[in-house]
Amino acid sequence: MDFKNITVAGSGVLGSQIAFQTAFKGFKVSVYDIDEEAIDRAKNRIMNLKVRYQQDLDAAEEDVNLAYNRMAFFTDLSEAVKDADLVIEAVPEVVDIKTNFYNQLAEVAPEKTIFATNSSTLLPSQFAESTGRPHKFLALHFANEIWLNNTAEIMKHPNTDKKVFEDVIDFAKAIGMVALPLQKEQPGYILNSLLVPFLEAAQMLLLKRVADVETIDKTWMIATGAPKGPFAILDIVGINTAYNIANAKGEAGQEEFKKLANLLKSEYIEKGKLGAETKEGFYTYPDPSYLNKDFLE
Repeated sequence: MDFKNITVAGSGVLGSQIAFQTAFKGFKVSVYDIDEEAIDRAKNRIMNLKVRYQQDLDAAEEDVNLAYNRMAFFTDLSEAVKDADLVIEAVPEVVDIKTNFYNQLAEVAPEKTIFATNSSTLLPSQFAESTGRPHKFLALHFANEIWLNNTAEIMKHPNTDKKVFEDVIDFAKAIGMVALPLQKEQPGYILNSLLVPFLEAAQMLLLKRVADVETIDKTWMIATGAPKGPFAILDIVGINTAYNIANAKGEAGQEEFKKLANLLKSEYIEKGKLGAETKEGFYTYPDPSYLNKDFLE
């Protein structure tokens, strides 16, 4: 593995985390998004990450500032990828958006560049031909709060070159991740094969009005000893991501997921309640009720 220049395409919650963690570990990072407004939001996220790294990892102020200085921001894709050894795609979890992105990327990326998708639930083989270099394409999936939950699932598709697979495993280790190689394609990898059904089950309980958010989370936390319930987790993941997954299943003909997508859209997204990042989602931040001492009583 001889990667030096990394481009992260898509600067949302997880894209910003991937970019900053990579820079923190010494790589030069280019961050791409579609417009200046998106880039400004990314810069704000990353300024907040600098604080979190100091709080959670006891990182020195000098080190987080150096990491930020290794980053550059672009709205021109060709400029963002002109020196890239690896492009990590973290654009929205929508098939058409990802396909269109790879069609554009294939036209401007250098021949040397490896492409990796951070898709949560979609398979790399769905986009391999769109990349124009299927042998240099695979999935590299991170958990949210990457600096603490440092898993990196590396999943190849049938035509991924063996050396590309091994190089991306080495890269994951180089940025402080526990590398978890998957030898066969699996929707949701390992983590989301376990997590997504759990989160969907909780959302269905809410949709059917079986119980409210706090009661569902409280039940899970007391019964399992978990520090967070499913709706607290969804606030960290971001309600837009939950909506995109539900909407895709709804459009595929699953009526319950269509109803869930409508609920998330009307009651949360359209009201600006996107999760912890916007200070309100299923809970209100910075002091969500599930952190109260009496929440589990």
